[in-house]
Amino acid sequence: MITNDATLLKVKHEVLYEVAKLAYAGRLEEERDSLPYKMVPGPQPAFRCCIYREREVIRQRIRLAEGKAPGAEDDGNIVQVINSACEGCPISRYVVTDNCQKCMGKACQAACRFGAISMGRDKSYIDPSKCKECGQCAKACPYNAIADLVRPCMKSCPVDAISVADNGTGIAVINQDKCIQCGSCVHKCPFGAIGSKTFIVDIIKKMRSDIKVFAMLAPATIGQFGADITMSSWRTALKKIGFYDVVDVSLGADMTAMNEAKEWIEAKEKGEKKTTSCCPAFKNYIEKHFPTLKDAISETVSPMCAASRYIKEKFPGAVTVFIGPCIAKKAESMSGEKDTADYALTYGEIRAMLRAKGVKLEPEEDTDDQGSIYGKKFANAGGVTAAVLESMKELGCTGDVSVCKCSGITECKKALTLMKVGRLPEDFIEGMVCEGGCVGGPSRHRDPNLAMRDRNAALAKSSDILIKDNLDKQNAETVDMIR
Repeated sequence: MITNDATLLKVKHEVLYEVAKLAYAGRLEEERDSLPYKMVPGPQPAFRCCIYREREVIRQRIRLAEGKAPGAEDDGNIVQVINSACEGCPISRYVVTDNCQKCMGKACQAACRFGAISMGRDKSYIDPSKCKECGQCAKACPYNAIADLVRPCMKSCPVDAISVADNGTGIAVINQDKCIQCGSCVHKCPFGAIGSKTFIVDIIKKMRSDIKVFAMLAPATIGQFGADITMSSWRTALKKIGFYDVVDVSLGADMTAMNEAKEWIEAKEKGEKKTTSCCPAFKNYIEKHFPTLKDAISETVSPMCAASRYIKEKFPGAVTVFIGPCIAKKAESMSGEKDTADYALTYGEIRAMLRAKGVKLEPEEDTDDQGSIYGKKFANAGGVTAAVLESMKELGCTGDVSVCKCSGITECKKALTLMKVGRLPEDFIEGMVCEGGCVGGPSRHRDPNLAMRDRNAALAKSSDILIKDNLDKQNAETVDMIR
């Protein structure tokens, strides 16, 4: 049951927990329709205006938890707008505040070219059906009485992919042609009106069958849950809830680094410039917003895909599930790329599954170091560059290589713009849409600064094995690494 002190995160995670619990018990089909009533029994609302809207929000979140669109229409996007929650946002971007003096000059009304402003009894009024959001009224007002209310989702989107529907509903609309699936908007909406499709139901169904389901933990996981929660801690917990085994994607990062090093060496000899391909949001950004640079994207698969291919080579028919702080990985798992991860989960989603089975992460000594320190640091800004340069060194390349390391969309845009016009001074671009790298991902478990403290403590215990030696040790050199 959701109590009156429920927060947005609690609502979201309670839905995931309840759905996971019913899926494990095999009762989701028969109890799905009654779940909103169980979670919102009434008669008083807990988090919205009325119990009917609350129940509709729960219904739409249940659909998301099943990997479906929240409404009847599905545009195929991973990131989805939950209409029943979005309706609480102000429709008009520009709003007249109580600072309005209803002055005789009527500067706001004179500045509006669309006839959207009229004079009410106490202050002026902006008709949202006529307003074109040009902002001229706000500039003209001598009392600064007109506020520019940029929606949090729109403000958070780094590629201006979110707009407001022009049908009078005020519902947010995501432009698929612009959206890079980064997920920045998902955790910025104060109404929880934007979410991402979740695949816990499909995963649990496969676990309950005879299929071998492997978990693949992102390198960013180290430090997210404390310095004493190791990959071995995760392996123990995840096997208890139905996973066959667990692979550290740091190994996939080693595989990616070594193959990308070979690419960089060849590109350097040809005088070509290249970008990395491990961040799916960065790759999407190039393909949608800098399409002329698509050929510059590395042909090497991402660490997630590399780890998945590694598993499927050894266990044909296995199902692979990536776990990390990234929303864009969900879109990558659905891209159709050969033998990539079948599914991707966020930390919140895997925590709901653990909770549904009553399993907790416990401190445990690491007994199986699958990735090198370079692979583990792939999640840090600059970590990809360090790993690729180390791989080049291990391959015997001693020439100077310059890399533009981009952390965040602003730096990525600047570097790609320079590359587009032929003025990028560096040889290569490492692109990370999330500031700080994957450790700053939208679905991270902790504040990045706190996570980095424990992360550094955990990484200090890592072995100093070379990337090439680790690939030999893990028998990972035969995997096809080309997209």
